[in-house]
Amino acid sequence: MTQVRAAICETFGAPLALETLTLRAPESGEVEVAIEACAICHSDITYIDGGWGGDLPAVFGHEAAGRVTATGPGVTRLAQGDAVLVTLIRACGHCAPCASGHPTRCETPARPTSPLSRPDGAPVAQGLNCAAFADHVVVHESQIAPLPEGIPMETAALLSCGVITGLGAAVNTARIRPGEIAVVIGAGGVGLNAIQGARLAGAARVIAVDTNPAKLEAAKEFGATDGILATDPKPWSAAKKIAGRGADAVLVTVGAIPAYDTAARYLAPGGRLVAVGMPHSGARSAWEPVVLAATGQSIAGSFMGDTVLARDIPWIVDLYRQGRLKLDELITGRWTLDQINEAIADTRSGAARRNVLIF
Repeated sequence: MTQVRAAICETFGAPLALETLTLRAPESGEVEVAIEACAICHSDITYIDGGWGGDLPAVFGHEAAGRVTATGPGVTRLAQGDAVLVTLIRACGHCAPCASGHPTRCETPARPTSPLSRPDGAPVAQGLNCAAFADHVVVHESQIAPLPEGIPMETAALLSCGVITGLGAAVNTARIRPGEIAVVIGAGGVGLNAIQGARLAGAARVIAVDTNPAKLEAAKEFGATDGILATDPKPWSAAKKIAGRGADAVLVTVGAIPAYDTAARYLAPGGRLVAVGMPHSGARSAWEPVVLAATGQSIAGSFMGDTVLARDIPWIVDLYRQGRLKLDELITGRWTLDQINEAIADTRSGAARRNVLIF
């Protein structure tokens, strides 16, 4: 048993409270990690707000990095002291999706009981299978990706979600090819990584769309060739004028219904619309099926960038070390666990690319 300091959500929509909780030792196939950095993702905030339901009390946080402090029986590829990512991608490795190379779609249910509890034994839910708004976690070994030494932990933490979600959506899901036209709607943390992914994939034009002019300028630093204000009367027409035609791939990286309502308008015949940003449960958007059918367009969802950790993390890390992928520049604020509510408020404002808690 380990005593951990964690930020706990007791009531949806309320500030988080710091408590000392009990973290049981890792069991078969599990790993304990001392968290050194954890970024705040909008998915954490949606859960804190009750947008996707879930059990309370809970500890959220899932974009983390740290060092292994203990391993359970059967874990042989990791050792105490190893630098690692902690992700929410929990995969059995044996079901049909896992066996076909899609661990983000694993059909095996997550652990039925949380490793966290209060001192009196009352259970605390492990939000997003991680609970990384705490100084230690216990997770399944499939949620771990080894890291080379020398990468700052606050930078490495971003690889756990925001980077692989955006980059993977462009490379793995949209499968952008050299010479194609890509439109990325939303130039926040995930959007900037989708822009980087489209650039690395060889897109001829990477057009960023956002409501904030400052974010459009930042998008150009990350590889966007052009920026369009979403508040313009017909931004899809402006995009087609810039590119000379419709987009081969449109990636919606924000959970805003207006963005989804207009996304298909940017597409060329045969284009792909990729849903990345996740609105609250129950939110609805609509398209005209006749247009999709008549033009051969398609719609696909992308969860965690359809990432395979063992396949994707090494090449993404290598791109960063070569200076071809911006990661350090994504961090706009560094906070302590005691400041978590202020960091969440700053993230809500939309100004931050990524705020990171440093332990």
